[in-house]
Amino acid sequence: MRFPFGSFMHRNLANGLSLLGVLPLGMLLTESGRESLIPLILWNNLMDDLDGMAASRLQIRSRFGAILDNVCDGFSHTLFVMMAAAQVASGMEQHSVMSFGVMAAAAVAAAAVLLRIVSRLDPDRPTGTGSPTNELIRHVLFVLLLSDQGVLPAGPFLVILFPLHAVSMLLPVEMPWLIRKRAQSAGSVLLVNVVLVAAWLAPAVTAVAAAAFAGTWLASLLRALMNVRGRPARGQ
Repeated sequence: MRFPFGSFMHRNLANGLSLLGVLPLGMLLTESGRESLIPLILWNNLMDDLDGMAASRLQIRSRFGAILDNVCDGFSHTLFVMMAAAQVASGMEQHSVMSFGVMAAAAVAAAAVLLRIVSRLDPDRPTGTGSPTNELIRHVLFVLLLSDQGVLPAGPFLVILFPLHAVSMLLPVEMPWLIRKRAQSAGSVLLVNVVLVAAWLAPAVTAVAAAAFAGTWLASLLRALMNVRGRPARGQ
């Protein structure tokens, strides 16, 4: 019997894109890993967006694909968090309070990433709550870029950013105004990725893009916290 290769490729296109986003991450462990971090974040973000678009447009969503996508996100985003923190901490005085704070905050964020990923594997759990792990990685990208440009110190910002995202990722309510969440069409999703690449290549774009992503995230976080506070307690 002839193997239906074309049908197999069609059904697994989104899964292949998920894997493509993860496979190059071994470059982070090489001597040039520091220089690879930002390009790999951008590549991973693009592949993660493309796999979702492919699954939706081609109507090839599957339980296996959803699990694979979440596992790939958990692996790659945890790795990005720890690598970014290690990169920033390595530029500080050894055993300093700030370097310890960066690594401790990164551990909190990494744990929250894994908790969110595992919770998403439960088919009975509500979807669309909290902030995606991708949002954390986009913010880490902006901190690294702005730090490289001398606009802000990466360490203090990561110490604040990581715990705040640990909270936002695990919120049980929707975060309504996130830019990537509002981008639903293929064109708008690709535009988000173009803006991220432009922020890397054109310093004039970086601060504007960072303010837009951070501002909508903070506004969404405040709204979500108010909604959590206004929710009735269990049993009421």
